[in-house]
Amino acid sequence: MPFLPRAVMPWRRKEKASQKLYGAIVAQARLPVFYRGYGVPDTLEGRFVVLSLNLFVVLHRLKAEGGEALLQSQELADRFKDDMETVLRELGVSDLRVPKTMRALAASSAALLKAYERAFAGGEAQLASAIADALPLDKGAAEAAGLRLAHYVRQCIRSLEAEPYPAIKAGTLVFPRVSAPC
Repeated sequence: MPFLPRAVMPWRRKEKASQKLYGAIVAQARLPVFYRGYGVPDTLEGRFVVLSLNLFVVLHRLKAEGGEALLQSQELADRFKDDMETVLRELGVSDLRVPKTMRALAASSAALLKAYERAFAGGEAQLASAIADALPLDKGAAEAAGLRLAHYVRQCIRSLEAEPYPAIKAGTLVFPRVSAPC
Protein backbone atom coordinates (compact mmCIF):
# COMPACT_ATOMS: atom_id res chain seq x y z
CA MET A 1 0.00 0.00 0.00
CA PRO A 2 1.43 3.39 -0.90
CA PHE A 3 2.03 5.97 1.78
CA LEU A 4 -0.99 8.19 2.29
CA PRO A 5 -0.72 11.50 4.08
CA ARG A 6 -2.59 11.61 7.36
CA ALA A 7 -5.30 13.92 5.97
CA VAL A 8 -6.15 11.39 3.22
CA MET A 9 -6.53 8.33 5.42
CA PRO A 10 -10.29 8.02 5.89
CA TRP A 11 -10.08 6.42 9.33
CA ARG A 12 -8.02 9.35 10.59
CA ARG A 13 -9.96 12.13 8.95
CA LYS A 14 -12.82 12.24 11.38
CA GLU A 15 -11.89 13.36 14.83
CA LYS A 16 -14.21 12.17 17.59
CA ALA A 17 -16.52 14.83 18.96
CA SER A 18 -15.15 14.20 22.46
CA GLN A 19 -11.62 14.90 21.19
CA LYS A 20 -12.77 18.20 19.70
CA LEU A 21 -14.56 19.09 22.93
CA TYR A 22 -11.49 18.25 24.98
CA GLY A 23 -9.34 20.32 22.63
CA ALA A 24 -11.66 23.30 23.18
CA ILE A 25 -11.49 22.78 26.96
CA VAL A 26 -7.69 22.69 26.91
CA ALA A 27 -7.49 25.76 24.65
CA GLN A 28 -9.77 27.65 27.02
CA ALA A 29 -7.73 26.61 30.06
CA ARG A 30 -4.55 27.88 28.41
CA LEU A 31 -5.82 31.44 27.99
CA PRO A 32 -3.34 33.82 29.63
CA VAL A 33 -6.16 35.83 31.24
CA PHE A 34 -6.59 33.16 33.93
CA TYR A 35 -2.97 33.53 34.99
CA ARG A 36 -2.61 37.28 34.50
CA GLY A 37 -6.06 38.60 35.37
CA TYR A 38 -7.72 36.03 37.59
CA GLY A 39 -4.80 35.44 39.94
CA VAL A 40 -4.23 31.76 39.20
CA PRO A 41 -0.55 30.84 39.47
CA ASP A 42 0.94 29.77 36.16
CA THR A 43 2.16 26.48 37.59
CA LEU A 44 1.28 22.86 36.98
CA GLU A 45 -1.15 22.95 39.92
CA GLY A 46 -2.72 26.24 38.84
CA ARG A 47 -3.18 25.06 35.28
CA PHE A 48 -4.70 21.82 36.56
CA VAL A 49 -7.32 23.79 38.52
CA VAL A 50 -8.26 25.89 35.50
CA LEU A 51 -8.41 22.81 33.27
CA SER A 52 -10.58 20.97 35.79
CA LEU A 53 -12.93 23.98 36.07
CA ASN A 54 -13.43 24.13 32.32
CA LEU A 55 -13.90 20.37 32.19
CA PHE A 56 -16.45 20.67 35.01
CA VAL A 57 -18.45 23.25 33.05
CA VAL A 58 -18.73 20.95 30.03
CA LEU A 59 -19.44 17.83 32.10
CA HIS A 60 -22.14 19.77 33.96
CA ARG A 61 -23.78 20.67 30.63
CA LEU A 62 -23.61 17.09 29.39
CA LYS A 63 -24.97 15.74 32.68
CA ALA A 64 -27.98 18.05 32.36
CA GLU A 65 -28.64 16.63 28.89
CA GLY A 66 -28.65 13.03 30.13
CA GLY A 67 -28.99 10.01 27.82
CA GLU A 68 -26.29 9.66 25.21
CA ALA A 69 -24.59 12.79 26.53
CA LEU A 70 -23.47 10.71 29.49
CA LEU A 71 -21.45 8.55 27.10
CA GLN A 72 -19.79 11.67 25.79
CA SER A 73 -19.06 12.67 29.39
CA GLN A 74 -17.28 9.38 29.94
CA GLU A 75 -15.27 9.85 26.74
CA LEU A 76 -14.23 13.31 27.96
CA ALA A 77 -13.23 11.92 31.35
CA ASP A 78 -11.20 9.20 29.61
CA ARG A 79 -9.51 11.79 27.40
CA PHE A 80 -8.67 13.85 30.48
CA LYS A 81 -7.16 10.78 32.14
CA ASP A 82 -5.08 10.01 29.04
CA ASP A 83 -3.90 13.62 28.90
CA MET A 84 -2.84 13.54 32.55
CA GLU A 85 -0.90 10.32 31.94
CA THR A 86 0.90 11.97 29.03
CA VAL A 87 1.76 14.97 31.20
CA LEU A 88 3.16 12.70 33.91
CA ARG A 89 5.35 10.90 31.40
CA GLU A 90 6.56 14.22 29.96
CA LEU A 91 7.44 15.33 33.50
CA GLY A 92 9.66 12.28 33.81
CA VAL A 93 7.55 10.06 36.04
CA SER A 94 8.90 6.55 35.55
CA ASP A 95 6.86 3.86 33.82
CA LEU A 96 6.70 1.92 37.07
CA ARG A 97 5.30 4.91 39.01
CA VAL A 98 2.80 6.11 36.39
CA PRO A 99 0.00 3.65 37.32
CA LYS A 100 0.18 4.47 41.03
CA THR A 101 0.40 8.20 40.37
CA MET A 102 -2.50 7.97 37.90
CA ARG A 103 -4.71 6.22 40.48
CA ALA A 104 -4.03 8.98 42.98
CA LEU A 105 -4.57 11.69 40.37
CA ALA A 106 -7.81 10.08 39.17
CA ALA A 107 -9.14 9.90 42.72
CA SER A 108 -8.24 13.52 43.45
CA SER A 109 -9.68 14.68 40.09
CA ALA A 110 -12.95 12.86 40.72
CA ALA A 111 -13.15 14.32 44.22
CA LEU A 112 -12.44 17.80 42.89
CA LEU A 113 -15.14 17.56 40.20
CA LYS A 114 -17.65 16.27 42.78
CA ALA A 115 -16.72 19.11 45.12
CA TYR A 116 -17.34 21.62 42.32
CA GLU A 117 -20.72 20.03 41.56
CA ARG A 118 -21.84 20.13 45.21
CA ALA A 119 -20.56 23.66 45.65
CA PHE A 120 -22.17 24.87 42.43
CA ALA A 121 -25.54 23.64 43.71
CA GLY A 122 -24.94 25.59 46.93
CA GLY A 123 -24.38 28.95 45.28
CA GLU A 124 -21.55 31.19 44.18
CA ALA A 125 -20.01 31.61 47.65
CA GLN A 126 -19.72 27.84 48.12
CA LEU A 127 -18.33 27.43 44.62
CA ALA A 128 -15.78 30.19 45.27
CA SER A 129 -14.74 28.44 48.47
CA ALA A 130 -14.34 25.06 46.72
CA ILE A 131 -12.23 26.65 44.00
CA ALA A 132 -10.13 28.54 46.56
CA ASP A 133 -9.47 25.27 48.40
CA ALA A 134 -8.07 23.77 45.19
CA LEU A 135 -5.80 26.68 44.32
CA PRO A 136 -2.12 26.54 45.33
CA LEU A 137 -2.20 30.01 46.89
CA ASP A 138 -2.24 31.54 50.35
CA LYS A 139 -5.71 31.96 51.85
CA GLY A 140 -6.35 35.60 50.87
CA ALA A 141 -5.14 35.25 47.29
CA ALA A 142 -6.98 31.93 46.89
CA GLU A 143 -10.24 33.45 48.12
CA ALA A 144 -9.95 36.41 45.72
CA ALA A 145 -9.13 34.16 42.75
CA GLY A 146 -11.87 31.72 43.82
CA LEU A 147 -14.49 34.49 43.70
CA ARG A 148 -13.39 35.58 40.24
CA LEU A 149 -13.31 32.01 38.96
CA ALA A 150 -16.72 31.17 40.49
CA HIS A 151 -18.23 34.07 38.57
CA TYR A 152 -16.50 32.80 35.40
CA VAL A 153 -17.83 29.26 35.96
CA ARG A 154 -21.40 30.51 36.41
CA GLN A 155 -21.07 32.61 33.25
CA CYS A 156 -19.81 29.58 31.31
CA ILE A 157 -22.59 27.35 32.56
CA ARG A 158 -25.24 29.90 31.56
CA SER A 159 -23.61 30.23 28.15
CA LEU A 160 -23.40 26.47 27.57
CA GLU A 161 -27.01 25.99 28.67
CA ALA A 162 -27.97 28.20 25.72
CA GLU A 163 -25.89 26.15 23.27
CA PRO A 164 -27.92 23.60 21.31
CA TYR A 165 -27.00 20.07 22.31
CA PRO A 166 -26.59 18.83 18.71
CA ALA A 167 -23.73 21.32 18.26
CA ILE A 168 -22.07 20.16 21.47
CA LYS A 169 -22.68 16.53 20.49
CA ALA A 170 -20.84 17.23 17.23
CA GLY A 171 -17.88 18.63 19.16
CA THR A 172 -18.57 22.31 18.67
CA LEU A 173 -18.08 24.24 21.86
CA VAL A 174 -18.13 27.99 22.23
CA PHE A 175 -16.99 29.32 25.59
CA PRO A 176 -17.98 32.87 26.43
CA ARG A 177 -15.35 35.53 25.86
CA VAL A 178 -13.11 35.84 28.91
CA SER A 179 -11.72 39.16 29.98
CA ALA A 180 -9.79 40.15 33.05
CA PRO A 181 -12.10 40.99 35.97
CA CYS A 182 -12.28 44.59 37.11
